[in-house]
Amino acid sequence: MEYYKDTLKILKKLGIKNGDILYVASDLLKLITLFKKKNTKFDLDKFINTIIKSVGNNGTILIPTYNWDFCRNIKFDYINTKSLCGALSNFCLKRKDFKRTRHPIYSLAVYGKFKNYLFNLNNTSAWGENSPFDFIYKKKAKNLFIGIDYKDAFTMDHYFEQKANVNYRYHKKFSAKYLDYKCKVSKKTYSMFVRNKKLCDTTILDPILDKILYKKKGLKKIKNQKINYSLIDINIAGKILLSDLSKTKSLYIYPVKN
Repeated sequence: MEYYKDTLKILKKLGIKNGDILYVASDLLKLITLFKKKNTKFDLDKFINTIIKSVGNNGTILIPTYNWDFCRNIKFDYINTKSLCGALSNFCLKRKDFKRTRHPIYSLAVYGKFKNYLFNLNNTSAWGENSPFDFIYKKKAKNLFIGIDYKDAFTMDHYFEQKANVNYRYHKKFSAKYLDYKCKVSKKTYSMFVRNKKLCDTTILDPILDKILYKKKGLKKIKNQKINYSLIDINIAGKILLSDLSKTKSLYIYPVKN
């Protein structure tokens, strides 16, 4: 199957270039099903290498490896705690060319130029200043979505909500045992800008945002063999959302109480 070569062409057509910082969100179910129908095994190594090739030697890849057990007072094991973000993220954690960032709730597997810089961040706030998400925004990274609509997987929206200090979220601290990369155990405390459940059950990105992003050249989409690929310019999206969140009633991003 020429899928991997085709994928590289798609990524380039979306606008991914050598040296880019690329944050990748994916749902591979449709992709794996596509391979099964063709009696071919989906190769995660080739898939990851294709994404790496799209950004070149000076690029950086970030894959979400989130796990929320720490919020329930369950020990975080830097080496062995699994990602709850799917097969791709756990596969990356096993590769020696990726390194995991240190926040026990919102960590990322990182490859490339800024791998060690991001690993050395010691942020206690999941989405605050000096977090990987702060880095992603300030470095004008791009967000790639494969097999999933960005409105269902745009974690950066929480960073923008915190930056705007929205009233339907608040800072909450979580403490539990933490086994670090040196196998040293200690009790640590980290924070997250969590939902106020009296005001918010979930955050919605309104479909109208697609048109705004297209207009500002902050979103591109391609469909190939029934698989959706999209790319968001995080800096452009951030400026739009931060401006929207500063209004009395935001139009593009808002809380919903069921």
